[in-house]
Amino acid sequence: MKRYGIRITLPEGSTLSAPHLLGPGWEYFRWFDTEEARERALAGMSRDPRYYRKGDRVEQVLERVERED
Repeated sequence: MKRYGIRITLPEGSTLSAPHLLGPGWEYFRWFDTEEARERALAGMSRDPRYYRKGDRVEQVLERVERED
């Protein structure tokens, strides 16, 4: 079982948390075998996407999580 994860949620007040879109309790997890793999992915996810327009921002909150043994 992969132990190291990233929890992705929406910031408070995000328009995407509207009930007809993702909803107020939306969350998503990505899991990795190693802490190093998670940190590499987190670094990539923290950067602004290359093809966004200038001034556009990603609406997501990234949080490190770990599963208990």
